Amino acid sequence: MSETRPVRASENLDWQRLAAYLRENLGVGGEMEVEQFPGGHSNLTYLLRFPDSVILSRADGEGSVPISAELVLRRPPFGPVPPRAHDMARESRVLAAVHPHFPLAPKPLLLCEDLDVLGAVFYVMERRHGIVIRTKEPAAVAPLRAEISVSVVDTLADLHGIDVAAHGLETLGKPAGFVARQIKGWTERWHGAKTSDVPEMEWLASWLEQHTPSDPMRPTLVHGDYKLDNVMFDAANPRRLVGVFDWEMSAIGDPLVDVGILLCYWIHVASANDDAISTVTKQPGWFTREEILDRYSRRANARLERIALYEVFAVFKLAVVIQQIYARYVRGQTDDPRFATLGERVTALARIASDLAAKV
Repeated sequence: MSETRPVRASENLDWQRLAAYLRENLGVGGEMEVEQFPGGHSNLTYLLRFPDSVILSRADGEGSVPISAELVLRRPPFGPVPPRAHDMARESRVLAAVHPHFPLAPKPLLLCEDLDVLGAVFYVMERRHGIVIRTKEPAAVAPLRAEISVSVVDTLADLHGIDVAAHGLETLGKPAGFVARQIKGWTERWHGAKTSDVPEMEWLASWLEQHTPSDPMRPTLVHGDYKLDNVMFDAANPRRLVGVFDWEMSAIGDPLVDVGILLCYWIHVASANDDAISTVTKQPGWFTREEILDRYSRRANARLERIALYEVFAVFKLAVVIQQIYARYVRGQTDDPRFATLGERVTALARIASDLAAKV
């Protein structure tokens, strides 16, 4: 199945201006073809193809850097966005810092902070090829569900095992009070984006504040949105990961935030039978919650007694993210028809999180 589609009419950019900018700053040649990666609901991601070029290069002061004839461009959605959200400059800088120590993070090639080019900050990175598992499971994946589960969990544990201090990654975040700031920040985003009252969300915000876990002994690099459809698998060997994407929310902090997010999508959202979100992991053979926790605990040498708190926060955070997107639709800032029913999903997620919290 093709990863890309023609660009939505409402999400076209000034392609001529972009092509000229890339020719000047990356040395690319030939005509530029553009398609869109349609899977995400937040930032806009485009494939830029230069069919007349096989290998391109640019000088960056350290010699010639190979650049693929296919590039990926990321920029924020159109219209007003919440403060500190969709920070493409930060995501590009995170990738530049992380890629040398975690090669599954794509290499960024060019950051543009000149708003005159495309009207927003954007960056261009290398393209990775492989399989992304979203709402449908490729036939080659079904016999390998358990082995792929192992790869996904092990990759997360290995990311958390990177020595932040040894590699100079401390500048990517402030670990002290990380989870408390996350809860406060996402609660504020909820109040800024809500379009109707959802009592469960108000209750969850209060519950999370009262149950905020203490800082971990060893802060780690946190991806911030680690889930099945943010990783890419080798098409020839789906057991092997070839990419981890969407680093916008990464930071230095509590690694169990990532574990909670993985469980949020893999277990709790998948069980909600929402066809718009990946539900493949409810099929037999994919790891259960207990198998994920056991594998991660052994690989990362981590204690997970309080993981339920992180699961509640992850589902709450997802509800806020979706509400932010839905608010843009309600306010007329996007006409993407996929967003019309997101309000119902927010309510469903709030109920899932409330049920989880009641069991803690």
